[in-house]
Amino acid sequence: MANFAKPENALKRADELINVGQKQDALQALHDLITSKRYRAWQKPLEKIMFKYLDLCVDLKRGRFAKDGLIQYRIVCQQVNVSSLEEVIKHFLHLSTEKAEQARSQADALEEALDVDDLEADRKPEDLQLSIVCGEKGKDRSDRELVTPWFKFLWETYRTVLEILRNNSKLEALYAMTAHKAFQFCKQYKRPTEFRRLCEIIRNHLANLNKYRDQRDRPDLSAPESLQLYLDTRFDQLKVATELGLWQEAFRSVEDIYGLMCMVKKTPKSSLLMIYYSKLTEIFWISSSHLYHAYAWFKLFSLQKNFNKNLSQKDLQLIASSVVLAALSVPPFDRSQSASHMELENEKERNLRMANLIGFNLEPKFEGRDMLSRSALLSELVSRGVLSCASQEVKDLFHVLEHEFHPLDLGSKIQPLLEKISKSGGKLSSAPSLPEVQLSQYVPSLEKLATLRLLQQVSKIYQTIRIESLSQLVPFFEFSVVEKISVDAVKNSFVAMKVDHMKGVVIFGNLGIESDGLKDHLAVFAECLSKVRAMLYPVPSKASKLGGIVPNLADTVEKEHKRLLARKSIIEKRKEDQERQQLEMEREEEQKRLKLQRLTEEAEQKRLAAELQERRKQRILREIEEKELEEAQALLEDTEKRMKKGKKKTLLDGEKVTKQTVMERALTEQLKERQEMEKKLQKLAKTMDYLERAKREEAAPLIEAAYQRRLVEEREFYEREQQREVELSRERHESDLKEKNRLSRMLEFKETFQGEVISRRQAEFDRIRTEREERISQIIRARKQERDIKRKQMYYLTSEEERIRKLQEEEEARKLEEAEKRKKQEAEHKAKMDEIAEKQRQRERELEEKEKKRREEVLKGTDAPPARPAEPAVATAAGPPASGAGKYVPRFKRQTAEASGPAAPTPAAEADRWANRGPPPADDHWGSNRGPSQKSDRWTDRWVPGPRGSDRPKRRSPFGSSKPRPAQR
Repeated sequence: MANFAKPENALKRADELINVGQKQDALQALHDLITSKRYRAWQKPLEKIMFKYLDLCVDLKRGRFAKDGLIQYRIVCQQVNVSSLEEVIKHFLHLSTEKAEQARSQADALEEALDVDDLEADRKPEDLQLSIVCGEKGKDRSDRELVTPWFKFLWETYRTVLEILRNNSKLEALYAMTAHKAFQFCKQYKRPTEFRRLCEIIRNHLANLNKYRDQRDRPDLSAPESLQLYLDTRFDQLKVATELGLWQEAFRSVEDIYGLMCMVKKTPKSSLLMIYYSKLTEIFWISSSHLYHAYAWFKLFSLQKNFNKNLSQKDLQLIASSVVLAALSVPPFDRSQSASHMELENEKERNLRMANLIGFNLEPKFEGRDMLSRSALLSELVSRGVLSCASQEVKDLFHVLEHEFHPLDLGSKIQPLLEKISKSGGKLSSAPSLPEVQLSQYVPSLEKLATLRLLQQVSKIYQTIRIESLSQLVPFFEFSVVEKISVDAVKNSFVAMKVDHMKGVVIFGNLGIESDGLKDHLAVFAECLSKVRAMLYPVPSKASKLGGIVPNLADTVEKEHKRLLARKSIIEKRKEDQERQQLEMEREEEQKRLKLQRLTEEAEQKRLAAELQERRKQRILREIEEKELEEAQALLEDTEKRMKKGKKKTLLDGEKVTKQTVMERALTEQLKERQEMEKKLQKLAKTMDYLERAKREEAAPLIEAAYQRRLVEEREFYEREQQREVELSRERHESDLKEKNRLSRMLEFKETFQGEVISRRQAEFDRIRTEREERISQIIRARKQERDIKRKQMYYLTSEEERIRKLQEEEEARKLEEAEKRKKQEAEHKAKMDEIAEKQRQRERELEEKEKKRREEVLKGTDAPPARPAEPAVATAAGPPASGAGKYVPRFKRQTAEASGPAAPTPAAEADRWANRGPPPADDHWGSNRGPSQKSDRWTDRWVPGPRGSDRPKRRSPFGSSKPRPAQR
């Protein structure tokens, strides 16, 4: 990975690689620069680098590289200059689209060339074999080779840009523009699969946006601008889905729009609602949901009448006619009468869902299953005046089918009305958002409705009718079609009829075994027989023997019956009370159990949290101890290696080695080694200086002699070459004169031929120039039109950017105010913390002053040390006697003095050792002549608190660092 001091150097390096044809290496160099952590601060050259990087990615079709680079660039300029990211993404989209268009035009040009040329004459044998084996035409092959790779790359570009911009509140407009371009791409090139994937991607982005509400820079859907952009994207998605014929995806888009509105609890504009309901009418008509189709038309009519002030009377009449015909096209019977319980529940849920979509009710508690019905819709059309706005033939048709009773001439009255209706329709002039209205699409449904009404009315006046007579009454269909319609009607209990093809008749009435007239025939027969028996054998009027024996039997039975009923009610009441008490006890026990369980869980969570905290504390202490031991061991091993290398033994037997002692010893050895190395380097430098000076003094006369010899040789070589060039020039001149004399006789022919060629080429040049001027004029006109279009687009984009900039300034002002408040709070908090820290430092200074005074007292007490056995070692470490009091003696001189022999210490040298406070000698650190109290006093001020969570203090090195510096070799 190459490292560049400046980003401009990487750009220059990439240009050099591109010039020599190594585009892949140039792309890799720029990729390494962009993904490097060194250039995480935004600079202006980074934008130029991104432009060049994306150019290379598009040329080489490296979509993954482009995605990685854009993600890194978003991290760099997200908070600094987001407009730069917008320009880079626009450039990327423009390049990808341009390449795809070029590939498509190239493929079209190739196909046109193949169409014009003689295929049999110009085809190669390998092309013929390839076409026979793979079975594809030239256009399919050219598309697969030229167009498909670029289309794949363009599709990957759209997905990459949408993924990068999905959570960026500052680039919502660019996100919406990219989605719009992706929709147009799918629409232009008929890509249903990619369109479904694109809809799913946008749907997932919105779901994640709603799921993670606390993300930084997340778009706020409650803002009107953001909501409008998301709504425009969904409506664009709905339009493209209907144009591509993807009705299932269109319905899912409608659900997306409804879900977005439920999310923000806000109803969109009336213009968007008109598009919404117009697309709903198409979707429901394709899915044969005539009831929902009629309701959607009714909502569309209400919107047009209330909000479209330019609506003409003709367009209003056409819309009202559509609403009435759509309502009449709904089947007049309920298809869910014979359905199962599960099917009924599914139907209720479906009705509720559709009622919410059609009514656009944002409250989920809306119950629409009782309102969505054919009868309710027709009554509402009459009460709202929709029927009065419809055309006259539609009104007549409504009255004939719904209110009049004409069983014998219903078909003859309806047929001319349907012919007039089938010719009506057209494009609405004052409602451009609506599709073209064609009333002829309702004619098949109306013919079925007319057939059902005719069968219903005929069943009321006839019990049996011949099939030929019934076929004459229905002029729309053959009897086989009428029979299919009647089967559906009988199945849904709309008409009770039976077709007897053997007799050639249709029988009306309930003929089944379970009909109302036959389901209780046995009971009726038993009652009739009982009446006949009573008439034949009447009951005697005299009292029976039982009545004589028990005269009050009836009263006794009545009383006993009442007593038993009262007892039964008491028993039932006791059972209910007992069950109620039992339920109450179970409820209380359940509440106690839940409460106890909750308390147990809370106690367990607290215990686990305490154990976790204790384990974490123990682990931290253990890691600190292990780390200290490892560092001490490593330092000890390093010290031992150096001691072995230098053939010195400084470790005493039985000595307790700690981290601090090892560090002190290592630092001392490093200082010694550094001083010895400096001496060696000085000596080596002096030797090299003498050697180099001697070499140059010896080489100077030899160089001068070689130079003089080279001058003589060069002069001789120059004279020889000059003489040879003169001779060659003379020979060439003589041969040229001979050639000129030989060719002079052809001069006239040459001039004639030259004139003919020049005249022919002049004519050809004039023709080409004329054609070129015409082509240039055409291009100028086309480019002028393009400039006009671009100028308008730039004006629109400039106005849009100005609006976005104002919004961003307001947002920045709000954020600045919040930041000032936050800084003020932080300043107050910092002042409090500074005050506490100042008090702590004051206490530390007092402790240091006390410790310093105590050390001074200790040092003063050591001016006259007592006689100890180790005194000669101290005297040896002190060095030779100084020539004067207070003079500093270097260490190497002290070592030289040690090597020469011991000397008696003087009072001046002893005072110099304590007055200068230089680096202590090695023997003074490790000698045994100092008592424990003195050693403790020496390091009392070196203790500092350890890391957080540890009660052990940490000893600070006397040289300012806790880690040993590596020895210089």
